[in-house]
Amino acid sequence: MAFPDDVLTDDEDVVLHLHPHWGSLVVPAFSVVAALALTTFGVFFVPDGFLREAVQYLVLALGLAAIGYFGAAPWLRWITTHYVITTERLMIREGIVTRTGRDIPLVWLNDVSYEQSLLDRMLSAGTLSIESAGERGRMVLSHVPRVEDVHATLYELAEAADVRRRSGG
Repeated sequence: MAFPDDVLTDDEDVVLHLHPHWGSLVVPAFSVVAALALTTFGVFFVPDGFLREAVQYLVLALGLAAIGYFGAAPWLRWITTHYVITTERLMIREGIVTRTGRDIPLVWLNDVSYEQSLLDRMLSAGTLSIESAGERGRMVLSHVPRVEDVHATLYELAEAADVRRRSGG
């Protein structure tokens, strides 16, 4: 799902447009494989009897529900989550059915920090913590790809926005 450009102001440009890191889909992928294996095992090894067909359909329905819950839902959340950094603000959009959004003007950023575990460093991902002036203050974004680059970009853009604000332009 592409990010709509019509939410941008006339003098605003997209600098980075990211989804959460693909590594956040590894566990759901293994869950789908496990659900498929268990479903296949369950359907083919139901004991003979007068309820065999009903039990097979029940196992199949439970397997499909597990695949949807543990595989399709995380993938849909991943594809509908956008981290967009523009020359003016940081925009976060999330949600499959109910969309939520949060915009933080770059001049409101007080602190931007990141954290990477060893696995995150190998995958070039991490957790970005953003502290802003406002009611909701701190925001934590997990599974951010290239988190060091995103951190540096946010810092540079926030400094440039602050210079523009101070100079009146």
